Amino acid sequence: MAEQKTEQKLITLKINGRDTQVPAGTLVIEATRRIGTEVPSFCYYPGLSLQAACRMCLVEVEKMPKLQTACTLTATEGMVVKTDSEQVRNARKYMLEFLLTNHPLDCPVCDKGGECELQDMVFRYGADTSRFVEEKIHRPEEKWSELVYYDAPRCILCFRCVRVCDEGMDVKALGVGMRGANSIIIPNREDHLECEECGMCIDICPVGALTSGTYRYKTRPWEMEYVSTICTHCSNGCKTTLSVRNHEIMRANNRDMSGINKDFLCVKGRFGFDFTQHPERIKQPLVRKGDKLYPVSWEEAAQTAAAKLKAVYNAGNKDAIGFIGSNRTSNEENYLFQRLARATFGTNNVDHHRTADFTGLVTALGERGSEALLTMGQLYQAKAVLLIGNDPTNQNPLVGWQIRAGIRHFSSKLFILNSTDIKLERKATQFVKVAAGQEAAALRYLAHEDGQLQPELVEKLVLLKAALEQESDVAIVFGAEISGASIALLTAFGSKLPGTVRYMALADYANSRGAADMGVLADRLPGYAYIANASAREGFEKLWGGVIPAKNGLTAPQMVEAAQSGKLKALYVMGANPLAHFGTLGFGRGKLDLLIVHELFMTETAKQADIVFPAASAYEKGGTVTNTSGEIQLLHKATEVMGPRTDFDLLRILSHQLEKAGIGKAFHYKTPAAVFEEIRKAVPSYNVELTGLLTGGAEPTRIQFARNGHAPYDVPVGLIRSAQDTLFTSGTLGRFCTMMESLPEAKAEA
Repeated sequence: MAEQKTEQKLITLKINGRDTQVPAGTLVIEATRRIGTEVPSFCYYPGLSLQAACRMCLVEVEKMPKLQTACTLTATEGMVVKTDSEQVRNARKYMLEFLLTNHPLDCPVCDKGGECELQDMVFRYGADTSRFVEEKIHRPEEKWSELVYYDAPRCILCFRCVRVCDEGMDVKALGVGMRGANSIIIPNREDHLECEECGMCIDICPVGALTSGTYRYKTRPWEMEYVSTICTHCSNGCKTTLSVRNHEIMRANNRDMSGINKDFLCVKGRFGFDFTQHPERIKQPLVRKGDKLYPVSWEEAAQTAAAKLKAVYNAGNKDAIGFIGSNRTSNEENYLFQRLARATFGTNNVDHHRTADFTGLVTALGERGSEALLTMGQLYQAKAVLLIGNDPTNQNPLVGWQIRAGIRHFSSKLFILNSTDIKLERKATQFVKVAAGQEAAALRYLAHEDGQLQPELVEKLVLLKAALEQESDVAIVFGAEISGASIALLTAFGSKLPGTVRYMALADYANSRGAADMGVLADRLPGYAYIANASAREGFEKLWGGVIPAKNGLTAPQMVEAAQSGKLKALYVMGANPLAHFGTLGFGRGKLDLLIVHELFMTETAKQADIVFPAASAYEKGGTVTNTSGEIQLLHKATEVMGPRTDFDLLRILSHQLEKAGIGKAFHYKTPAAVFEEIRKAVPSYNVELTGLLTGGAEPTRIQFARNGHAPYDVPVGLIRSAQDTLFTSGTLGRFCTMMESLPEAKAEA
């Protein structure tokens, strides 16, 4: 049952002789769970429509002549419920006997063995004999896709898979065929699936009817370790539980419904983990000798990097060195990376691939930012959502899920302003289509009612504005189409709306927000402090022990351009692929004297490098990341990997080599946690409660930004650019996710 947005009247009922208070409208099955009493069910699932198909949740209610299904019965004042009477236990036993009529007793080979809900219930309530002696109905196992297999005899027809695909995902790829005892689940393309391949149907299945192509017949639940961490793909920050055996990730899910995403994961979060075992992983440092890269020892690679950086540094032009950081590495690594650039080398030439203008949003909101930034939970509960640009279904799947869930559970209204038709359009109360690049002009009209627009568009914008003015709680979500001065127009429009208005910028990659917050920007320090702000510079200089220049540095596209022209002599790249994102690959590395790269794979940029350090992935390290809504979460190391090292270790090693060479001070942090403690002191919005993080929660950053009389903020055209990733692509990592890339849907988008 969906959580309620407002406090409700409490009613009192008695469950097994115990007085219990619950909000009015609570289902009896949820009331029993509140007090830790088990009422078994197969078809019931929180958030989905009520089915009452399995009849396992029958309970005895005083003054009712027959047993009632707890999953459809609403608790009322004075109700008396018994969940474990002899009549109830017998009903469950007989129901299980019926369910096992055609269910094969193949628990020893079933993938669900050890974590099967039917198995658990049979152990608890089942009989040791059966009155059904007829031959079981059997059907051969079906392969619906590379990721989803269906074994019809195991299916108990709870219809969870059908409902989650229809209601939750809005895909409708599954249905029910045949009748009676011959009923089966059928895919939307006769013998195969054509869908978003999210795998929700697999994890929501209470038995072993639906199994995973990445996990089936490989191991057992009790043979694995379970590590909760954050998905390394898109920027939504979904929590995922990795099942690990012998340092190999076997599967991913979030069945305990913890984290901001509850049980939701898209295809990348559930199946996009096998890149960690890809044979093309870089396992040893590489140094260019002549025209080729050769494996070398860690000592030689670190010493060579320090010596070459010193040579460029000693040439006398600090601005001849550039640093391009990552939106996949942790907050701690990003913090150390920009510190290396600023305090060690004395340059503000530091940036990353920006896929959302977080700087613009924070600047536009100013001191209102602490209350005006939207979290994922607030998006779910918002009464109205205005989506501008982006395609959440493909680029930000959890955002799409939250919007759809809000519409189902709270009758939220969705308004869309976009230049393309997107899937969420069919859920929209109003859809306003504009020409590509015309989003800013539409915002100018909404904010100030000026601008040269077609009469038809003006008419639609007037209706949109009038509808939003009737709402008291509006969530405004926007993509890379809105940046710089356009965000100021957006917040100006939002300030005119009644009630609460909150904002969320949608980025592409796992820690895009964290990279911006940590100051991997050419014009801002950690916490978005202006480079020109003398007091902010002095504070960080005192903390870091180096001199930070007062002028803005080069942005990532400018650095790539300067490398082509020869103005930039050295480029240090951590977990990014700038030659693919910003450069013309035909020109290669340009006139760089030195190119150093941290990477997992030989990307277009790594192939041009002089030194390549093999880096660990997010699933192989600890630290923190910040999702696109500004919620901080903990990474947990799930597996060991031979060869690669974390970017945290790589930066520490290099800092010590540079100190020996007479450049800067070495980093003496022993763990990422020590760096996070410094971040909490240096960046006020990151001084969050540790209890929430350590218990697996997400802590929102509450940024309060003072403009201090600086000029209006804007960005160059093209600086904020989305990678336009889909459900089946994810920058560098996507192409090395073998199972995901094997899908027909992925091949169709290639």
